[in-house]
Amino acid sequence: MTAQTENATGAITAARDPAEPTRLRRFLRYLRRHPSVAVGGGLLLIMILIGVFAPLLWTVDPTAISPARRTRMPSEQYWFGTDMLGRDIYSRVVYGARVSLVVGFTVALLSSVVGLAIGLLSGFVRWADGIIMRAIDGMMSIPPILLAIALMALTRGSVGNVIIAITLAEIPRVARLVRGVVLSLREQPYVEAAVALGARTPRIIIRHILPNTMAPMMVQATYICASAMIIEAILSFIGAGIPPATPSWGNIMAEGRALWQVRPHIVMFPAIFLSLTVLAVNLLGDGLRDSLDPRIAKSL
Repeated sequence: MTAQTENATGAITAARDPAEPTRLRRFLRYLRRHPSVAVGGGLLLIMILIGVFAPLLWTVDPTAISPARRTRMPSEQYWFGTDMLGRDIYSRVVYGARVSLVVGFTVALLSSVVGLAIGLLSGFVRWADGIIMRAIDGMMSIPPILLAIALMALTRGSVGNVIIAITLAEIPRVARLVRGVVLSLREQPYVEAAVALGARTPRIIIRHILPNTMAPMMVQATYICASAMIIEAILSFIGAGIPPATPSWGNIMAEGRALWQVRPHIVMFPAIFLSLTVLAVNLLGDGLRDSLDPRIAKSL
């Protein structure tokens, strides 16, 4: 009996061992079916690693000024050249990834959480829908960039204020998206059954409505992240965002626009990094939409 027990235990262990490779194969199969997720996620991961390990990527102090070395062309010593104050553009671009990624991810998270709460309340509580949506419509009548500029005009330039301004401009989009999803979900038979059984409204929202809003919310969050990066760059470019001393892609492009015709590399390198990051986030969002929405999925 002991030998049989040991053999049975070994068989069970052997059957459980391939579980991890199976998960890996499923993940690889998912990436093959949705190459946008693989490409976008890979590019975004590279940008995140660049921002996290910026001090280890052969950079120098991005704020160090050296007037004797200003407006140098790209070379072996200065990979991306120098700006009008002699600061190393490569170091400023690498450290600038931190600002754009922090702004993008934080705005996406905050606007998603607040917009989700507003959308759930508006879509499920009928008497509050009219009041909330009229306020949302008023906010959506103003372009996000203009609303962010107006908010920044009332405060000092800082990363925190930029995040707050862009978040307030993006919340209405999320709230209206979630409201539309909730309006379709609250008429489903399982929701009506829960109401008939006497379930309370908070329980219905948390158990039945909220899980079904997560898929569109994830896709919308990626687009908000990309939009927040662009708005932050615009605010910094026009001098209404992050202080010039802080290295960000928008600030670098703003400082180099005066020398665009003679030193285009000052603007070109941060613009390339910003474009690649936004492209990566958009590709990731497109891939998630295709994989999470069964109505437009390429294969089942």
